[in-house]
Amino acid sequence: MDSILTTKGLIKKYNKFTLGEIDLEIPKGFATALIGANGAGKTTLIDTLCGVIRKTEGEVTYFGKHNDIDLPEVRERIGYCASNEFFPQGWSAKDIAMSMELAFESFNREKFRSLCEQLDVDSDITKKPKPMYKQSDGNRMRISLAAVFARETDLLILDEPGSSLDPLMRDRLCDRLREYLDDGDGEKSIIFSTHNIADMENAADYAIFMDKGKIIEQGFVEELKEKYMIAHGAAEDYDNAKHLLMSHNKNRTVFEGLILAENAEELAKLGVDSEAPTLQQLSIGLLKYAEEIR
Repeated sequence: MDSILTTKGLIKKYNKFTLGEIDLEIPKGFATALIGANGAGKTTLIDTLCGVIRKTEGEVTYFGKHNDIDLPEVRERIGYCASNEFFPQGWSAKDIAMSMELAFESFNREKFRSLCEQLDVDSDITKKPKPMYKQSDGNRMRISLAAVFARETDLLILDEPGSSLDPLMRDRLCDRLREYLDDGDGEKSIIFSTHNIADMENAADYAIFMDKGKIIEQGFVEELKEKYMIAHGAAEDYDNAKHLLMSHNKNRTVFEGLILAENAEELAKLGVDSEAPTLQQLSIGLLKYAEEIR
């Protein structure tokens, strides 16, 4: 597997939180989702990868050969979008366009204008500027995404890009992410974080699950759906099946839980059915399991 970005022994320490050690190989040509609850370390990892904060220990390698995020040839190839207030709140979209033109050679102002129109926000290029603090959270994110997509990049790193968007706009964002990958013909890659995968499932090829600064599982989504299954049965069968359940939900009539696929046959003998999980079900099951074994 070719990697677009790798980490080895990556650690970021704060007084009350430590990220890592993180060893990753992000596959080239795919969309990788960082999945975890709030506080899992997703933003810390993304900010460390993008040089917004400095790592405490470890190595990060970009594009198979560069170890320094501050190299112009690295920064020019990476599009970064923060989850909130990345640009000064007094800036308008017009100011953002001007700054992006100065910072990145490949920024295309006309493409930015077109993307703003597609995302239903005003680019302010030809109209009276409206500062970011007067925009809704969703509009601020749309403008930031338009600024990133208006560049020619090989890697997008997006922190919670769908969190402030409505369902329709999240669907459009998923389409735009797929288009970005398709346009790259296997050469472009995406890393995005989310704490709620339901509306972003169609955008994820590879998944990395995080809990309390650690990676608890990772892999291609389709392979993970073969490794795990969702079991469901009547409440009276729970006691016989619980030793095979990694995590579960239960009420007085039925139960549902995450199992390893290798245990499905044993469960079937108990009269408990199982099926392939959605990524949402897999996420909840793995995160609950991590919480239970902490």
